Amino acid sequence: MHLQLGDNQPWLPPNPSDLFSSTNVVKICAPMVRYSKLAFRHLVRRYGCDLCYTPMIVAADFIKSAKARDSEFTTNQGDQPLVVQFAAKDARVLADAALLVCPFAGGIDLNCGCPQRWVMSEGYGACLINQPQLVSDMVKQVRSQVENERFCVSIKIRIHADIARTVDLCQKAEAAGVSWITVHGRLSEERHQPVHYDAIKVIKDSVSIPVVANGDIKSLKEAENIHQITGADGVMAARGLLANPAMFAGYEETPMACIQDWVDIALEHGTPFTCFHHHLMYMMERITSKQEKRVFNVLSSTSAVLDYLRDSYGV
Repeated sequence: MHLQLGDNQPWLPPNPSDLFSSTNVVKICAPMVRYSKLAFRHLVRRYGCDLCYTPMIVAADFIKSAKARDSEFTTNQGDQPLVVQFAAKDARVLADAALLVCPFAGGIDLNCGCPQRWVMSEGYGACLINQPQLVSDMVKQVRSQVENERFCVSIKIRIHADIARTVDLCQKAEAAGVSWITVHGRLSEERHQPVHYDAIKVIKDSVSIPVVANGDIKSLKEAENIHQITGADGVMAARGLLANPAMFAGYEETPMACIQDWVDIALEHGTPFTCFHHHLMYMMERITSKQEKRVFNVLSSTSAVLDYLRDSYGV
């Protein structure tokens, strides 16, 4: 684990739950494999994002291997409030992983929503929505092992076809002490079908803890509409923020200033080229022609990308 704190002052990460006490809808950057790393989190925080998640980390590997800890988790004091997302299926393992990150983050999230085959075949992700007792046990174990009472434990779920089963899961998780629940409003087998916002509203109406709506949020206006429809306390975006990291600040497409910020932040953090380039490909998707994409997407070095941006856009 890399913590770039700059000094050795005793320091407590801020509590993400405090965000939900305001009347404003909380704007959240989703856990995205490969993409929601430290440099990108810094970028979206500059543009109105209130809370960021790390990419999903497999808790068992994280505990066992210092190498996994170093490659998977980097943070600093500017990277707050922060939630670390884990894939786990064992209460003790999740609690041990939570203990490792609790000095550096405001909370952990248990992934109960990832529908990828390998994740589910390992017993992680979306298959946990069918095991409410196990989810409750995991939440309770983290609560009992982490001494900091302000440390948050959240879960991110998908929904069942029978919404009563999802409500039961959420109520059990609430009773176990979960801080908030993020609901991706699709079934495990759904990919690009419309999001069931009505289901998120049913869940919101059936628990007394905060609920975050997730799924297909591509603009600030959409975020506000979904907040109105569902009553959710927060909105979480993934692909919408990849395409436009300034979305929560109200921009309809990525402004040049944001592209400049990404270049500066990525270079400062030593972001690997592939990640640096991929983020730019997403950000420039809506503002470049087919011809420009053909040229830009095959560039193969940081210097080539920097030259292109300077010559074409004055960045």
